[in-house]
Amino acid sequence: MTSAHPFNDHAADATPPDITALNRRQLLGFAMAGPVLTLGAGLATPTQSQAAIPQVPPDITDFFDYGDLVHIVASPTMPLIRLTVESDSRARLELPRLEFGQGISTACAMMVAEDLDLPLNRVDVVCSDARQELGFNQQTGGSTTMRAMSGVLPYLAAQARARLIHAAARQWGMSPSTLSTRDGMVTGPGVTPASYGSLSAAAAQWTTPIAGVSPKPASQHRLMGQPTRRVDALDIVTGKKKFTLDQAVPDAKPTMVRRPPTIRGTFIRIENEGEVRRMPGVIGIVPIPGGGSFVPNPPGVAVMAETFGQAWDAVRALKVIWGPGSIDQESDATIQKKLRQGTVPFLIPPLLSKVVEAEFEWAAAAHAPLEVECAIADVRANSAEIWAGLQSPVVTQKAVARDLNLPVNQVKVHVVPSGGAFGRRLFWDAVQQAIQVSKALGRPCKLMYHRTDDTRHTRLRPPQYHRARALIQLGQVVSYAHRVALPRTDIRHGLGEMLTAAVASAPGVVQQTIGNFAFEQTLFNTMVSSPYHMGLNSKILSPIAMELNTSSFRSVHIQPTRGVEEIMVDEIARALNKDPVRFRMETLRHERARAVLRKVTEQGQWGKAMPAGFAQGVGVHQEARSYTACLVEIDARNPQSPQITKAVIAIDVGRVINPLGVEAQIQGGLMESIALVLSAGLHIEKGLPLEGSYSQYHFPRMKAYPKDVQIIIMPGNGAAVGGLGEVGMSATTGAIANAYTRATGIKARKFPLNHPVDFVPIPPGDLPAPRMG
Repeated sequence: MTSAHPFNDHAADATPPDITALNRRQLLGFAMAGPVLTLGAGLATPTQSQAAIPQVPPDITDFFDYGDLVHIVASPTMPLIRLTVESDSRARLELPRLEFGQGISTACAMMVAEDLDLPLNRVDVVCSDARQELGFNQQTGGSTTMRAMSGVLPYLAAQARARLIHAAARQWGMSPSTLSTRDGMVTGPGVTPASYGSLSAAAAQWTTPIAGVSPKPASQHRLMGQPTRRVDALDIVTGKKKFTLDQAVPDAKPTMVRRPPTIRGTFIRIENEGEVRRMPGVIGIVPIPGGGSFVPNPPGVAVMAETFGQAWDAVRALKVIWGPGSIDQESDATIQKKLRQGTVPFLIPPLLSKVVEAEFEWAAAAHAPLEVECAIADVRANSAEIWAGLQSPVVTQKAVARDLNLPVNQVKVHVVPSGGAFGRRLFWDAVQQAIQVSKALGRPCKLMYHRTDDTRHTRLRPPQYHRARALIQLGQVVSYAHRVALPRTDIRHGLGEMLTAAVASAPGVVQQTIGNFAFEQTLFNTMVSSPYHMGLNSKILSPIAMELNTSSFRSVHIQPTRGVEEIMVDEIARALNKDPVRFRMETLRHERARAVLRKVTEQGQWGKAMPAGFAQGVGVHQEARSYTACLVEIDARNPQSPQITKAVIAIDVGRVINPLGVEAQIQGGLMESIALVLSAGLHIEKGLPLEGSYSQYHFPRMKAYPKDVQIIIMPGNGAAVGGLGEVGMSATTGAIANAYTRATGIKARKFPLNHPVDFVPIPPGDLPAPRMG
């Protein structure tokens, strides 16, 4: 049973801005079932005074960004989030987001524990199964999770605590005002304390919300805001945590896939199928053609066997005739040429102006998480069950139902924590393949990509071309224009549910759909934000129709675009004979941005004397209502092997839930920036990336991480929770590139800066032989 009721709140600082123009009356949904207390969260958007509009030309993201969009579309189904108090006095939150290492499970558990007055180790956070009724509210991406959940979970936990208190008061014949809670117990004068579990059944009978309930004020917080280790850290390092391939699905058999020699190559026939079927352990062979709902299915030939080793051997033994792929004649040079040709020209002529102009190239990049693409599927005659790490489980469930011609309610999708996602698991490629294999062979399929295919045939961040130009008149920047071209980023997952996925995929007869184009433009314009006042500012994205396997990649548009702008800011300052920090302080639009820059330059001793070949660099960034600045020091005495030796990073995310979580995200962003700026990128040659392993894709090892890293978390000063996941990459990118230029005199133009083919590529279409056994 679910109903909605108003309740009071007195914690406006704990919620997102009132962008939906709702009044102070809130919604709270309840669901009671069995001998436990279960609540559904309500939309929490109390009216707040609007911040003063800055007296500078605004950026669209100053008023409305992607996080605001997610808040609007997710709000109607916030009442359906489930928090349950079990009979054993444990709380269980079914989080409608994917935990893939970013620490959201810990932060959400902290919010629940704080306002439920329960020890953190008695709060269990699990990824919610796909639920169609959640609609837009079950997609993970865009640094939006904490912005959305911080305005909901404290209210939900506070209401649960109030109902437990009222249940105890009724049982003891006392006034609720005389009772209190501590560590999962309700107590009062002259009574024996009662556990939450003993009161759960009685509390579940409450059919109306408790009036006057609000989360604790920050002054009463015992947990939130305190450095807290991840709730799953021990399970991860001891191997107890279960990922997709660890799921104990009875009779699920290992499956691997032979891939074509070029991206999206087409299957024609197998020449030795009988021979491979007779190999040890082989259960079946299933050709996988293209096709599928909303997005095309990756082609290949799957082999199911008793062990992954046997499947690997059989896949390597297959002799497959392949047809052409989608980009067989394309390589890095031809792609960049097309991107240049597709770039929108600058509109303002540089009359009577000093011009600072540059072109930049970014190589394609692999997501390269520890966990390769994988999925488990059990397809029966009238049902299907899926296990996978999914950032868009609602549309995945719908797509699987359509592909199998089943009712949606006959498809169960279990969302499993993932060992890295970063945007590519917004799609469900491995699921598409696993359901076809399971259906064809009549048994559960446990499908895993080989690392080579995970690098070459999964979704990549598209290569990019940037052109930027600043016009200077009378010592002032009067115009900054930025043009970006890239093969279109596939966004046909929409906002994670059927309606927007269908729109993003329409019309299906064209490769570069109108819907996908519109979605990509929306993302670009609501996520890429310049922190500077540099006159007439324009940025234009030109997605090129090219059939690459692409997807969002942690900061897919933001990090390259803002990184380029930070490089340009240094070069503009040089043209004006100004110190780059001084120039930034003069042109930054917001005090929060100036504050983080001031902090890192003071802490990092900007301008100190350094030996030849060493230098400092700085960068500033704003995104998702957060602000960050970075100062790095680099040792570039060998320009082909530079080393970041020190980093000082200040981050302002508004109200902080878990400082250790913030530090971890910033550390990860720094390492990813070191990779993308200095060494990590894909070489595309004749329709396929050359890289096929970690030894070939040069994501830096721990020795590349600076020994001196200082992360400064700024005071929240009453600001709402900001985004974080992608925020830590742009300022660090600019700082590293600027330090490299200052140390070497070499202008940073092509990324990664050092990108040799220093390996023998694995032959296209092949997998390497096992190293052992």
